[in-house]
Amino acid sequence: MIQYLKLARFVLENGQLKPNRTKYKTLSFFGYQNRYDLSKGFPLITTKKMFFKGIVAELLWFIKGDTNIKFLIDHNVHIWDAWVFKKYKNSKFYQNETLKEFQKKIKDDLNFAQKFGDLGPVYGKQWRDFNHVDQLKDVISKIKKNPFSRRLIVNAWNPTYISSMALPPCHVMFQFYVDSKKRLSLSMYQRSADLFLGVPFNIASYSLLLIMVAKECNLEPFEFIHSFGDVHIYENHIEQIKKQLHRKPLPLPQVWLNPKVKSIFDYKLSDIVLKNYQCHSVLKAKIAV
Repeated sequence: MIQYLKLARFVLENGQLKPNRTKYKTLSFFGYQNRYDLSKGFPLITTKKMFFKGIVAELLWFIKGDTNIKFLIDHNVHIWDAWVFKKYKNSKFYQNETLKEFQKKIKDDLNFAQKFGDLGPVYGKQWRDFNHVDQLKDVISKIKKNPFSRRLIVNAWNPTYISSMALPPCHVMFQFYVDSKKRLSLSMYQRSADLFLGVPFNIASYSLLLIMVAKECNLEPFEFIHSFGDVHIYENHIEQIKKQLHRKPLPLPQVWLNPKVKSIFDYKLSDIVLKNYQCHSVLKAKIAV
């Protein structure tokens, strides 16, 4: 994952210190692009231990069109909890619960989860129902029928509903591309990118999506191209980034998909397995909400 580390060093050296909506300033740089060749291995960060189950669960959650965190909490994945809890705390129904108490209520009480566990019409909603258009289903159909189309696009930025979302989409659109060798690539544009916590998840998530779609369309997964708008390091993540830069990258792992699953809409967590993952120890950091 040399590309990721080069980007981290670049932002450390060239980023501008800027305020933002959170209490932590960022080292920020605008406009950058990385490419990951999936034939060389699955691009999962090795300079810190990554939560692969969380990556898979979140992606399946998107693919389902789900926007309620109950599915994630039921699988012990808590990457979106802070956003929903913030929304709940700002409501008249808040009863001074702690985050852990809130998580338990989401897990144990279906009615509570349905009422307070939703993020609004975020990624999954837009992928599967953008103004009544199932973009993900349509783009897969188009890849199969017209692979050289330049219109193989899925867009998550729906201005009509931005104000209804707990967090507007950071990764706002992606486009598929089939080359003359029947290789499938995916390019994603990310308007806002948390380099330490978010970007490693995003790289793995979209690379996995690419692999899954390629399998269904009988194509070879090739490149994930990651384009950034505002790519930044929060000031409370700088030391963790520096630790990563002192660690030697390890060989990349591989991903196994259950060959019996024919459609990306039918995968379960157990159908996606990470193999030969070697990594350095966990590096923790507080998310800026």
